[in-house]
Amino acid sequence: MSKRKPRALPESVNVLLVGTGGREHALAWKLKQSSRLGTLWVDSTANAGLLELGRPCPESLSTPLDNNGTFRLRKFCEEEKIDLVVVGPEAPLADGLADTLASETILVFGPTAAGAKLEADKGYAKQLMRSAAIATAEGRTFTDRDSALHYLEQRDEPCVVKASGLAAGKGVIVCSNRAEAVAAVESIMSDRSFGSAGDRIVIEERLEGQEVSVLALVDGHSIWILDPAQDHKQVGEGDTGPNTGGMGAYCPTPLATDALMEQVQRDILVPIVDALRRDGIDYRGVLYAGLMLTPGGPKVLEFNVRFGDPECQPLMMRLQGDLLEILWRTAAGSLDEASFDFSPKTACTVVMCSEGYPGSYRKGLPISGLDEAARQEDVVVFHAGTRLDPDGRVSTNGGRVLGVTALADELRGARDRANDTCGLIQFEGAFYRHDIGERVLTPA
Repeated sequence: MSKRKPRALPESVNVLLVGTGGREHALAWKLKQSSRLGTLWVDSTANAGLLELGRPCPESLSTPLDNNGTFRLRKFCEEEKIDLVVVGPEAPLADGLADTLASETILVFGPTAAGAKLEADKGYAKQLMRSAAIATAEGRTFTDRDSALHYLEQRDEPCVVKASGLAAGKGVIVCSNRAEAVAAVESIMSDRSFGSAGDRIVIEERLEGQEVSVLALVDGHSIWILDPAQDHKQVGEGDTGPNTGGMGAYCPTPLATDALMEQVQRDILVPIVDALRRDGIDYRGVLYAGLMLTPGGPKVLEFNVRFGDPECQPLMMRLQGDLLEILWRTAAGSLDEASFDFSPKTACTVVMCSEGYPGSYRKGLPISGLDEAARQEDVVVFHAGTRLDPDGRVSTNGGRVLGVTALADELRGARDRANDTCGLIQFEGAFYRHDIGERVLTPA
């Protein structure tokens, strides 16, 4: 891919934001604070909170906005003079939306399809990490169920079975023994529990330690590391139950010391960007490293190619700077000209979910208490799985419904404030974890 020349930042920037969830609501909330923002366009099927901030695209466009109907989407961008496309989710990136829309007049924040393989193909990511000597769990990739089961017959230690493709953050099954691993392989490859994402699987050693999310902005050559966060994937209190898309997160985390962050930059982020460049990939967007802090040092669990959800919410809550300029300069290849910082306070996001999540759940349940929640100091309620009823009421429309995000001087205060605000919001069957951040507040 040829290197694009940095472009000057216009006084007014029309933005198309791709994505309909909590991450996108947080990005839109921060983009609206920019004095340079012209028109902010959002998907017509976006959640209720996001639709309050942006102008919905015509319903005739592919919905949700992705790589389907690209001719109409490209024409729309040209007609509405879109200057910057910000792609939130991973699936459109893997489908090549950035390749399709980027032009002399349109910048895209998000990697090309080749760069998105880092998340869309865990087997490829493993291969790239090995080539760059990046510490990660030992593992093997399989395309055949019988071969995977034969491999498991030779071992009985704890392992992790992963769908190699995109599975909305849920395609990872942590196993304590061979029986659980066999069941995981059958679920993914025979029962197709994650669809085509399970055409290939990765079986790897189970690492022990605390998990940390390190996100960085990459403009093709420069890397700017953002404040580290900690996500909570498991559905139940005390980190129990199946994995979800994320039950909450806080930022920053005291687990990521200055020395650790220097090591992550030197031994993980710089080598993976160099490896991508050796593959001819001019990577522009977010590079997310999910790390396990093992006794032997940090090891990569996975790479993602977009802002984490819910990590994006506390990051945006603490960001001090013009997000529009930051995203523009990342896409334009001039990140070194950006200027921003983060609040010294801690932000905590608690995700309110529908009963039954991460399994089946009902939709269309009315939500009350949002107005009172909005009046709380240093709290923002980011919508994820919501919609507006025909009569204008907000109702549930997903498994993860709301991301209640609070800011305070320290983590316990931020979590208490978020939990208290969750208590003001009601919908039938609502539940949330009360213990976000407990791993560092009460370490084992």
